[in-house]
Amino acid sequence: MLNYILRRLLLIPVTLFGIMVLNFAIIQFAPGGPVEQVIAQLQGTAVSSTARITNQGGDSGGGSASGAPSASGNNFSSTSNYRGAQGLDPEVIKQLEVQFGFDKPAHERFWMMMKNYLTFDFGQSYFQDRDVVDLVLDKMPVSISLGIWSTLIIYIISIPLGITKAVRDGSNFDIWSSAAIIVGFAIPGFLFAVMLIVLFAGGAYLDWFPLRGLTSSNWEQLSLWGKIVDYFWHLTLPIIALTISGFATLTMLTKNSFLDEINKQYVVTARAKGLTEKRVLYGHVFRNAMLLIIAGFPSALVGMLFTGSVLIEVIFSLDGLGLLGFNAVMTRDYPVMFATLYFFTLFGLIMNLISDLSYHFVDPRIDFEGRGN
Repeated sequence: MLNYILRRLLLIPVTLFGIMVLNFAIIQFAPGGPVEQVIAQLQGTAVSSTARITNQGGDSGGGSASGAPSASGNNFSSTSNYRGAQGLDPEVIKQLEVQFGFDKPAHERFWMMMKNYLTFDFGQSYFQDRDVVDLVLDKMPVSISLGIWSTLIIYIISIPLGITKAVRDGSNFDIWSSAAIIVGFAIPGFLFAVMLIVLFAGGAYLDWFPLRGLTSSNWEQLSLWGKIVDYFWHLTLPIIALTISGFATLTMLTKNSFLDEINKQYVVTARAKGLTEKRVLYGHVFRNAMLLIIAGFPSALVGMLFTGSVLIEVIFSLDGLGLLGFNAVMTRDYPVMFATLYFFTLFGLIMNLISDLSYHFVDPRIDFEGRGN
């Protein structure tokens, strides 16, 4: 097992490097980079945009900026002709290129970026005048709250429900619960979120739950119990919207896993020995049937943390990692884009390794050494 772990750890930097190369190459062909974003602002609101450019790079001659990366920072794409730049002084365009670091060749920018990322130096956001690490840490509580609680609730409800459906396979309970699960799965999470807002957040009927933020404005003045209640009060609707469509897959996977194990010979033998149905189910079937489900928890958590909550964060005005990444793509804030991609990919690869190892911990008979990879 130790050799398998070492091989997987050695594959992580190779995989991470390949993903970064691919995404970096794609970005080179994407229109509307940060220079074009600033040009558009200059054309529309010259005074405020010029002031921001001065604040970013004026004190350092355009080489290093408080809201842009330094000359050794994150530099991603470059073009020689910018759409919408007609009528602007070429020196202004040149200053923007130097300010954002786009005056260097693509391969030089990439290696500089990866060298900094090895030491977890992610630079600064182009447009938010803050370190990328600080931005990520600020958004982390929202994403962790949504991801952990929604994943736990899905597992807590889906596993007992799937076991009950397996034991009562073909009964009226199995049929009606399957119908309800399918209906819930068919409703997109964002649409269900809108319905919850209309019904319970002051949309048209009741005004029971807040519609913005993770906590109330008077959070600091609340008692410990008041903070706990306020925290879950804000999370109730977003978590319900996130989990409503997540029950189907896990519930049916649990049911099918138990049905597959229940029909095996060792279960028939255990029953023939006079063991109670409860002892057979939870003493013999449970560990084998839950192997895929428990081992898949890390991957499910990663998906819920980083990819499953973007629209929910937008709808409920929760400023988390999903919304941060989405806004970075829309504004071409490349330091935030690539830093979050790097972090999410690295975290995902580590969690995939943990997921594989959990197979062995759940069932020691599984030995990855015999796979030869």
